[in-house]
Amino acid sequence: MPAPGFLARTALAQLLTALTQAGYRCIGPQVRDGAIVYDTLRSVQDLPHGVHDRQAPGSYRLELSESPRCFAWATGPQALKPLLFVPRETLWHAERDVQGALRFAETVPAAEALAVIGVRACDLAALRLHDQHFLAGAYPDPAYRARRASLLLIAVHCTHPADSCFCVSTGDGPRAADDFDLALSELDDGFLVEAGSDAGRRIAATLPLETASVARQSTAHAESEHAARTQQRRLPSRNLRATLFANLEHPRWQETANRCLSCGNCTSVCPTCFCHREHDEPALDGKTSAHLRQWDSCFTQGHSYIHGLTVHAGTRERYRQWLTHKLGGWHDQYGRSGCVGCGRCISWCPVGIDITEEAAAICGDTAHD
Repeated sequence: MPAPGFLARTALAQLLTALTQAGYRCIGPQVRDGAIVYDTLRSVQDLPHGVHDRQAPGSYRLELSESPRCFAWATGPQALKPLLFVPRETLWHAERDVQGALRFAETVPAAEALAVIGVRACDLAALRLHDQHFLAGAYPDPAYRARRASLLLIAVHCTHPADSCFCVSTGDGPRAADDFDLALSELDDGFLVEAGSDAGRRIAATLPLETASVARQSTAHAESEHAARTQQRRLPSRNLRATLFANLEHPRWQETANRCLSCGNCTSVCPTCFCHREHDEPALDGKTSAHLRQWDSCFTQGHSYIHGLTVHAGTRERYRQWLTHKLGGWHDQYGRSGCVGCGRCISWCPVGIDITEEAAAICGDTAHD
């Protein structure tokens, strides 16, 4: 890959201008209701300047500093998932014609060109898993495909991991290795800019980039190395399939169930969870009906309900299903774990259940593979 260019902090607004002129709506991190979330960026002033996050099991707080940096935080509750696999959408419509026969029409969204700024390495890893699920095979998801084709991704290498982060142990960060259009390394006075696609190179060509000095490149590399070293949490192994399925009756499942609220927060904030339910909403006049897809969670009663029976009737079974599938069964389906080490499920769990702690309790300190 060619050496990165340097974009002065004072020229960051030109990146937004270039994206807008290329036809993209800019999406980026902003502070809303005490959290960093993605929303439409109208100005670089919308970015979270000087904001840091402090995360721990069951805790997420923002703090302000005098730092000029906009990306000195780890993750917010969102990832890319809501932009591609949206929380609720209509898949098709049915209507009766004048003879009373039913006619079905697929609903494919008119995808808007979006440029997302501030994407983390863990979320790019999650995107690769979603691409594999929704796009690979004989029947790619048309709604996901339309949105994915219109997406431009601007990653920012993570330099300030939260206490809940463990992407190093899953092999998914803190630096973004690929699958981005542009990648930024944030320094106090500006950004190192790398292009990872033709679309990214076209945007970079419009920016007032300078040659990145060796000193700036060394500083960026050192900050990424420090971010990797400071992570304290880890999974016992990247492949826990055999150990988890050999411990389905481990007493830890019940101990965890005694704390778990089955609220589904972990699955909502997880960048890879894609469980959903489908249902029909008929119009009151009886002439049309919409078939909708909506996010669901394996922690809900309805998720495992079949006629007259709920397969996972209790919280013990539901938590066990989630963890064994996420860290075990995904290897059979996708060739890797479904966890990318973002730590969101730890921070946003109301009772502070820690997936790394649970995995270690059930699987022991298995060597990494």
